[in-house]
Amino acid sequence: MKICVISDSHDNRQLMVAAVEDAKARGAQLVLHCGDVVAPSSLVGLKKIGLPMHVIHGNNTGDLFTMHRIAQESEGLIHYYGQDAGIVEHGRNIFIVHYPHYARAMACTGDWDLVCCGHDHRAQIISIPTIKGGRTLLVNPGTVAGLGGPATYALGDLETLEFAIFDVPVKSDADVASLNADMTRDPSRVSAQTE
Repeated sequence: MKICVISDSHDNRQLMVAAVEDAKARGAQLVLHCGDVVAPSSLVGLKKIGLPMHVIHGNNTGDLFTMHRIAQESEGLIHYYGQDAGIVEHGRNIFIVHYPHYARAMACTGDWDLVCCGHDHRAQIISIPTIKGGRTLLVNPGTVAGLGGPATYALGDLETLEFAIFDVPVKSDADVASLNADMTRDPSRVSAQTE
């Protein structure tokens, strides 16, 4: 199973959607968002792509009530956890957290096959030695919004635990204009929509 890992979208819906669309075209079947979504309404565009998503909030929390509501109204597509999450996908134990120091500590336990984080906007994939004598993969996809660095995401295979960092593809002017028009809609209307 291939997964897309994104983080630090900071309301940049157009780049977040572009990253997930690109990952889906490359075979991704699941999305992990490692925090700093900010406005929950920015997730609405991802629902249309149709991939299940696991989301945490990061240090720029935004409207947590609406984040819960959007997840509840997504018919099981969006799973929102709060500050961190431990999940099992495709037989792999995965921990999602925003902060790299917290991620490194969790990777060291040896309880997780994969730990994903964000926050510092620096993309990296590293293998961490564990206290149990093994290794855990730590993936930081960088910032999908391109804040302070290139807009990036990670794509990997849960079977092989091989991951790579990809640049978010630039959309055409018409696509950007369409996404910008979507972003100017009333956020309360967007978050209240059900499909």
